[in-house]
Amino acid sequence: MKVYTRKGDDGTTGLLHGGRVAKDSPQPTAYGDVDEAQAAIGLARAVADGELAGILIDIERDLWVVMAELACNPDRLDEVGSRPGPEMVDRLESLIDDVSARFDPPTEFVVPGEDEVSARLDVARAVCRRAERSALSAAAPGSSVVPYLNRLSDLLWTLARWSEGTSVTARSLGDPD
Repeated sequence: MKVYTRKGDDGTTGLLHGGRVAKDSPQPTAYGDVDEAQAAIGLARAVADGELAGILIDIERDLWVVMAELACNPDRLDEVGSRPGPEMVDRLESLIDDVSARFDPPTEFVVPGEDEVSARLDVARAVCRRAERSALSAAAPGSSVVPYLNRLSDLLWTLARWSEGTSVTARSLGDPD
């Protein structure tokens, strides 16, 4: 099997369970942004270890489910084997609560880049926020895709602060009040 098919040379891409759309339409834009978020999370995982690495691999697996829904022909969503649901959002909220209890959160704006892991997590968070914005116009009515991406970006912020131990804030860098 070859990696290329040449079917997309006309500017269209195939949807899961049939149909084709322009590559710059809302669905490919959204699942492309989620794909980029997954890659950014993988970049963070490459330098993480222990519990953090385990959390990140679980998230990367979840994002396959998110991308599958976004990539599916809207008329055939019932054929997608697994779709993001409220339980996935609840799981992220539980993780946020658990990890947040392990450190004192910063009270001011954080300056990314305290260490490599947190910097990569902050990049992943920013990409995830873009994916969330893209998903607004692509997710099916009643979908949990947008709430999932919203909580995921919150979790990535929380994981970055936890990873740092002590965040650098604008004030600690000498910015005026």
